[in-house]
Amino acid sequence: MPPYICGSESKIMLHHYKILTVTHRQTDVRSIAKFVVPYEDTEVLRGKLEILKERCNLDELLYLATCNRVMYLFSTKQQISPRFIQNFIGQANPIFDPAEDTDAVECYEGTRAVQHLYEVAASIDSLVVGEREIFRQLREAFEQCRQWQLTGDLLRLLMRFTVEAAKEVYAQTRIGEKPVSIVSLAMQQLFAAKTPQHRRLLLIGAGRTNALVAKFLVKNPFETTTVFNRNIKKAQELAENLGGNAQKLSDLKDYKDGFDCIIVCTSATEIIVNEKLYARLNSSDTHRKIAIDLAVPNNISSEIVKSHDVEFIEIDSLREIAKQNLSFRQKEVEKAKEILQNKLTEFQTIHRQRQLELALRDVPTQIKAVKNHAINEVFKNELAGLDENALQVVENILNYMEKRCISIPMIVAKAATL
Repeated sequence: MPPYICGSESKIMLHHYKILTVTHRQTDVRSIAKFVVPYEDTEVLRGKLEILKERCNLDELLYLATCNRVMYLFSTKQQISPRFIQNFIGQANPIFDPAEDTDAVECYEGTRAVQHLYEVAASIDSLVVGEREIFRQLREAFEQCRQWQLTGDLLRLLMRFTVEAAKEVYAQTRIGEKPVSIVSLAMQQLFAAKTPQHRRLLLIGAGRTNALVAKFLVKNPFETTTVFNRNIKKAQELAENLGGNAQKLSDLKDYKDGFDCIIVCTSATEIIVNEKLYARLNSSDTHRKIAIDLAVPNNISSEIVKSHDVEFIEIDSLREIAKQNLSFRQKEVEKAKEILQNKLTEFQTIHRQRQLELALRDVPTQIKAVKNHAINEVFKNELAGLDENALQVVENILNYMEKRCISIPMIVAKAATL
């Protein structure tokens, strides 16, 4: 969806819903930091969001920040102009210069804001289509803002339908099937392979990639895991999570306890495990091994397959599978958009009903006040001359009319929204 030119939907029913967002599509990840709310702890964040809501005259506010997205979802009757955006981001983060160009900020209003939120929750607008992490993050962000009383009835209703819409997409399409992350694919192949019951793992490197690997291994642990890394402290932290032990990378050449699987990913630009080192680590074992290289460039020499019984899984082959799987997911996007469009239409109807309900919620009180005013002020003298039976009849008539007058506008309003 192209960036929305704010103001073009100012007269439609959902006009009070607004979104200001910055994602990986508009700028690099490091630049996104200029648009987040900086904080030391959650209480500080709460205070800053309360100030932001007050100073920008917002009715409700939901704030979401991830590694590649910042989103401010709010309700207000104000028109969103370039000046409003500059002031808003400047209030959110003092390091942002309000005079800077705000081309990186996308703005959505009304129906398009609702549609954008749906697509974010359903992971259509994600860095990786079909990854459900953003759905969890969005729900947690809303719950936090709800607890802080930053949100109200409008965002509550919208989030209810957003969650329903995303769940329907995940349930009725295959948009989340077939892994597209390199680590997921590598672990899928590892767990599908036949390995001995008493499996031994060598994990070389303790950076971000192998930390992701460890999350999979926690659920499917090896009996013995040894983590090698230049920084022994990081190796120990990773090994502790896996119930294993840690050694310095320089000690790898002297390791003699054998292995069933070796996973390598370091920042080195040269081969770490060459054919000679692999043969030494392999020792006299004759059963088939698994070697997984997740580094760019490769850290394991492909020469090992020539003289050893090994299933070699390397990043280029994984990327090709990821590309095919992503293409599969992209084909499901159109199905997902149809579901979201139906949910959008449904939300418009429910939202209209809710707005009428809110507009008419004072009707019973006002009708009761009119009745009491008529009895106690306007017709006070006339009613004073009636006997008890006549007064009872009048009261019965007024009570009946009160109930009918309350129900009629409710019925008419509901019918008007269908």
